Amino acid sequence: MTANSPFVSDVPAAEALAAWADARAAADCPARVNVVHVPVAAAVGRVTAEPVWARRSSPAFDSAGMDGIAVRAADTVGAAETTPVLLAPSDFEVVDTGDPLPLGYDAVVMREQVHRTEHGEAELRAAVPPYQHVRSIGEDISATELLLPEGHRLRPVDVAACAAAGVTELGVRRAPIVVIVPTGDEIRPIGTEPAPGEILDTNSLMLASQAREVGCDARVTDIVPDDPEAITAALRAAAVEADLVLLIAGSSAGRDDYTARVIAGAGSVAVHGVAVRPGHPVVLGTVTGEPATPVLGVPGYPVSAALTFDIFAAPLLAELEGAAPRERPFTTARLARKLPSAIGMDDWVRVRLGRVQDQVVATPLPRGAGVLTSLVRADGLLVVPAGLEGHHAGAEVRVELLRGLGEIGRTIVAIGSHDLLLDLVASELRAADPLITLASSNVGSLGGLVALRDGLCHLAGSHLLEPSTGEYTLPYVDRLLGADAEVAVVRLVHRDQGLIVAPGNPLGLTGVEDLTRPGLRYVNRQRGAGTRALLDHELNRRGIDATAVSGYSREEHTHLAVAAAVAADRADVGMGILAAARAFGLDFVPVAREPYDLVLRTSELPGELLAPLWALLEREDFRATVEALGGYSCAETGRRIR
Repeated sequence: MTANSPFVSDVPAAEALAAWADARAAADCPARVNVVHVPVAAAVGRVTAEPVWARRSSPAFDSAGMDGIAVRAADTVGAAETTPVLLAPSDFEVVDTGDPLPLGYDAVVMREQVHRTEHGEAELRAAVPPYQHVRSIGEDISATELLLPEGHRLRPVDVAACAAAGVTELGVRRAPIVVIVPTGDEIRPIGTEPAPGEILDTNSLMLASQAREVGCDARVTDIVPDDPEAITAALRAAAVEADLVLLIAGSSAGRDDYTARVIAGAGSVAVHGVAVRPGHPVVLGTVTGEPATPVLGVPGYPVSAALTFDIFAAPLLAELEGAAPRERPFTTARLARKLPSAIGMDDWVRVRLGRVQDQVVATPLPRGAGVLTSLVRADGLLVVPAGLEGHHAGAEVRVELLRGLGEIGRTIVAIGSHDLLLDLVASELRAADPLITLASSNVGSLGGLVALRDGLCHLAGSHLLEPSTGEYTLPYVDRLLGADAEVAVVRLVHRDQGLIVAPGNPLGLTGVEDLTRPGLRYVNRQRGAGTRALLDHELNRRGIDATAVSGYSREEHTHLAVAAAVAADRADVGMGILAAARAFGLDFVPVAREPYDLVLRTSELPGELLAPLWALLEREDFRATVEALGGYSCAETGRRIR
């Protein structure tokens, strides 16, 4: 690799891992971290470095398994309800659970099955087999037996078993040390207020937490500016104390991207550029030293950084401990909407999950490498292999689980039009019951109704206007699902739609007719969105051709995204709801008041899953909170339109 080389190639992930392993072996990087001996109480989460043999049996003696009396089984032969056997006080002994079995006795009778006479005798009405309710010596663990193999990650139950077997100290692999080196002139420490163009160092926080989650000792250095010499010095210093160095950002081929050349200068680069998305510009290499140290050049976008850790760092760290990589459980799910993918790269996609009509449904989250919230909201991960162009809606896919299936079963899947109110509903439902999740996906009203038709959601949010009649939602329900479909429509709110403009409305916009002004920058909603349908209707009413609106083809998928574009001065105006304008401190020019409805299968109405939602919509305090957001009316909230 030359000093200024961009990506070597798009190496498949498996080949990249193998090339990195070869490079580590060639550089004499340690294959394992050192062995340390720790008390059993401090060993949970560590990996055994040697077999663990039992030093004593458990129990170490024959013991009583119940509270009762110890007897000789032979003395109870013939005992029955009609022919009870009486044992003199000298023929039994009272014992409690765990007591050593008295010499000469071979069984225990539970206290509840013993009838005592006035003379202190024990009357038994059933014969007792030998060793009834007796824990024999070594029943659990026998001295000298193999308790745990080498390479076993210790759990709470494991250390308890070790203690029972007389093992007080364990030889384990020490926690691997991961040193994280953030780089970039624009990066600022967490807790500071970044200026425009500056970025908080959230990647270091995330990667350190990921490292600790898999049992490592994570350390973060000071932020290093975009200076090759400074980065090289920081890398060499980190390598001295680390078992793995994570060098953040600068792994691409931009003007200030020095990671690959720095690693090459400090040691060697095995791979630069892996066929995964996100995470393509990853760098895998080593740093020369005594001993040499593996280094991972982590892309700067947070989703890429998180995925890079999962694919490359986690397996190496498990290998250093001599343990198998931790694997997530998986399930099969149906895709809630079409998922396109570029051929040539493994595409890792984060999804929300829910159970609809007895099958798990996966809704893809936004896929930008910088969309940190996709990490927060993800319930699972699916991989579109490099040879596929994606999947159609309804296709069955394999999903790695980030949440348990039990939790997913309490998830309400809402697909359709975006509204801020859905986030409020999700928060209120979770506050009332931590097991309830409302997972909403913004694909537009039309997309939501299609998803409902195909059995891919519980609720479809819709505010589609039929221009010829002025009616909302119902004509589209009949058209897409059939007039005889067993579908219910519940009114959520009425809301104000209008033009979102800069504070003070500096351009003096008064209505839709002003959108044709020369030089005006408009930002639209996506095809199938009810807001876009409303705009089209208003333009048609005025005889305005959509092509006369500059920016009509520029699309955003939520009201908040439209408001954000105006707030950042990337657009002058966009159509949206008043609550979104208020969220960004913007002004608003009303255009229409419209209903926003929830569409669902009639069979779901009385179900346990949606019952908390209907109860929430009836609460007066919730309705007051909604109306306080601005631009909402709850006069018909909860009413069944159909």
